[in-house]
Amino acid sequence: MSVLFQLFTLAKIGFTCSKINYMTSQELRQKFLNFFSAKGGSASGGKGHTIVPSSSLIPENDPSVLLTTAGMQQFKPYFTGAADPMKDNHLSFGHPLGNKNVASVQKSFRTSDIDEVGDDTHLTFFEMLGHFSFGDYFKKETIAWTYELLTEEFKISPERIRVTVFGGDKSVPFDEESFSVWSKVLPKDKIGKGVRADNFWGPVGSEGPCGACNEVYVDDVEVATLVFVEYYSKVDGSLEKLDQKGVDVGWGFERLIVKLQGLKNVFETDLFTPIMSLLPNDLDERKKRIIADHIRAISFLVSDGLRPSNKEAGYVLRRLMRRIISYGEINFSILIHKVVEVYSIYYSELNEGIINSEFHDEYSKFKKTLARGLRKFNEITETYMNGKLTDRCLSTYAVFDLYQSDGFPFDLIKEKAKERGLDVDEVAFQRMLEGHQKLSRTSSVGTFKGGLVDHEPQTIKHHTAHHLLLAALRQVLGNHVLQRGSNVSSERLRIDFAHPEKVTAEQLKKVEEIVNKAIESDLEVKKEEMPKVEAEKLGALAEFGAKYGDTVSVYTILNKDGSVFSREFCGGPHVNRTEEIGNFKIIKEEAVAAGIRRIKAKSEK
Repeated sequence: MSVLFQLFTLAKIGFTCSKINYMTSQELRQKFLNFFSAKGGSASGGKGHTIVPSSSLIPENDPSVLLTTAGMQQFKPYFTGAADPMKDNHLSFGHPLGNKNVASVQKSFRTSDIDEVGDDTHLTFFEMLGHFSFGDYFKKETIAWTYELLTEEFKISPERIRVTVFGGDKSVPFDEESFSVWSKVLPKDKIGKGVRADNFWGPVGSEGPCGACNEVYVDDVEVATLVFVEYYSKVDGSLEKLDQKGVDVGWGFERLIVKLQGLKNVFETDLFTPIMSLLPNDLDERKKRIIADHIRAISFLVSDGLRPSNKEAGYVLRRLMRRIISYGEINFSILIHKVVEVYSIYYSELNEGIINSEFHDEYSKFKKTLARGLRKFNEITETYMNGKLTDRCLSTYAVFDLYQSDGFPFDLIKEKAKERGLDVDEVAFQRMLEGHQKLSRTSSVGTFKGGLVDHEPQTIKHHTAHHLLLAALRQVLGNHVLQRGSNVSSERLRIDFAHPEKVTAEQLKKVEEIVNKAIESDLEVKKEEMPKVEAEKLGALAEFGAKYGDTVSVYTILNKDGSVFSREFCGGPHVNRTEEIGNFKIIKEEAVAAGIRRIKAKSEK
C-alpha cells in the first residue's frame, strides 16, 4: 500500500497522521512476538516467553470442536495440569515447551459467523495474538504488559482505552485485584464491572478450567480478553480452586489492525485490499467481502489438510466453496494466488497448487447442480417478482423440492431469495424435512400419535431410553439442547438434537452414565392426560415439528426424591419402570447439519 494511498484513506475518514501509529499486518505480528519473546527485540520487549508456531486449523486430539477456534486450544493439557510444559512432549512439536510462558499467532475459524460475513466486522477465518502462562505470572504482570503494549508499542492514547473486570456473583467474588491494578494506569470511570456472561470465561463443555476475565477496548471496540484461569467447574456447576493458576490472553488481530491503520472496517486493511482489488467492479460490496473472506478461509483449511465433504468440518469447507462459486464467473485462481502471496510470508504451509486443485474439483462438481437449480429457482420466483403473488415468502413445498430433487443447498436458496426481497420459512422447511425422513420409514414401522414406532418390546424400551437420553444431554450440555429429529426401532434408537459443536468423548461417557444410573434406579414412568397449556406450564418438552390438540399425553420420569428427571409430550408406548430397559450404550455421535448433532444408541438386558 503506497504512502499516498494511506494518507488519502486517513484523510477520508477524518483521521490525522498524528492520531495513529500506522502499522502493517506483518509488522503487528512481529512487534507482538518481539514484545513477549524471551530474547526481546522491541523497545520494551523480553518478557520471557517461548514463541510457538500456530497449530493446525484441524484440532489434534480435541473432539470438543470441529475446528481450532482460539489460541489456547493447543495448550489445554497445560491449563488443566494433565501435562507439564517443562517435561511432557507437545503434540505438534514432539518435545517439551521448556517454558511455562508462551506466545503465538494462531490461525482460527468460527462457524457461528458464516451467515454474518459481509458486514463490517464478521469473519470466518481470523488470527489471534496470544500469550499464555501455565502456573507462573498472573494478574499484575498481565495487566501491566497489556497497557504497556497498547500505549508504548502500539502508541494508542490512554484516553482511547477502557476495560471491564468481573463484578462478582454468589459463586465468585468481585475481581478486586484486577480493578486495583488497572486503577494505577486508568481513571476509575474507565474501569467497568461486568456480569458473569461477559467477564467470566469457561468452561468449554460441561466441566473444565475457568476464571474471571478482563475485556479491553479501544474506541469502544473490544481488542483483547485477559482470562485468569483459577477454577475448575464441575458438571453440577460448583467451582473448586485449581492447584495451578493460568493466564490465557487473546488479542483480536483483525480488530487491532483496523485501529492501528485508522480505518473503518477490516476489509479496508492491508489484509483484504489486495484481494478485494482483484474482484469485478460490478459486484456488490457485500459479495466482494464474502468472497474475500471465504477464499482466505478455503486456502487455509485446504492447506491444513481438510477436504470438502458432506460431514462435519468438510461440510463447512464445501459450504464456503459452493457459496462463492454461486456468485458467477470469477477468476478464483488469481484470488488464491493473491492469498498465498499475502500470507505465505508468515504462513509457509499455504500450498497454492493443492488449494487450486481442491477448489476447482469442487467447482466442477457443483456447476451442473448450480445451473439446474438456478433455472428452477428462477421459474419459481418469477411469479413472485412479477407481482402475481403478493406473499413474499416462498412456498415451502417449492423450496423443499429444490433441496430434495435438485440438490440445491438450503443456505443458497435462502441467500438467493434474500437477494430478490423474498423470505424462506426455515422452521417450516425443517419440519417438512423431518416429516420426509419419517415417511421414508413407514414401510417398516407402525404409526401412533406422537411418533413412528412399532410395538415390539425392545422398541418400547428404546423409546423410553430416548427420553432418558434427551434429559441426560440437557444435563451435560445445557438446556439449549432440544430434539430436532428421532427414529426408534428394535435395533437401536436415534436422536438428532441442537448443539453447536461436537460432543466430546468425556461428555458422551457422562451422558451414558447418567442414563444407566436412571435405569438402575428403577424410576417410575408416569403417563398423564392434561390440557396442553398445563403441560407447557409444567415444562414438558414437545417433539420438534409436531402439532398437538388441546389435550395431550405427557410422560414423566420421576427421580426417587420425587423430582422430575424427564417430562415430554408423547403418545407412547413406554415401559412402566426404567429398570426394564437394561444396559444403555451409545454407539455413535456425528454431525448431520450445521448446529445439529446425532446420537445412535441401544439397550440390552
